[in-house]
Amino acid sequence: MRWDEIGELRCSVARSLSVVGDRWTLLILRDVFLGVRRFEDLQRNLGLTRHLLAERLRKLEEHGVLLRVRYRERPARYDYRLTRKGVDLYPILLSLVRWGDRWMADDLGPPMQVVHQTCGRVIAPALQCPECGGNLTAPDLRVELA
Repeated sequence: MRWDEIGELRCSVARSLSVVGDRWTLLILRDVFLGVRRFEDLQRNLGLTRHLLAERLRKLEEHGVLLRVRYRERPARYDYRLTRKGVDLYPILLSLVRWGDRWMADDLGPPMQVVHQTCGRVIAPALQCPECGGNLTAPDLRVELA
């Protein structure tokens, strides 16, 4: 199977990867979540070629993850904003942050902290059961085919 056919599988992981499954796309999303919205700023932060960044942004826009909003008429300039579909990717990025902090941090420790704005405390994001509130780990779950 070719990579560009992965989105045709009847698998939610494969279909999701067909949209966000490359390193540049996740780093673009990271920056947008951190408030970077303009093409030039994304390019400067990531060091991508214009072509590659434009291609990834176009794909995210086509899939409804980002919305391109004009902020200047002449020359035409755009911000890239998260849609509701895009905002729903936040827990995935937080999970990657948590994993990276645990397994990939250097001697200086994690490069950023996640702060819960309501209470002001630094937290380690965790998945919780919406019914009982318990933390979810792999041994706690069973996946059944629909």
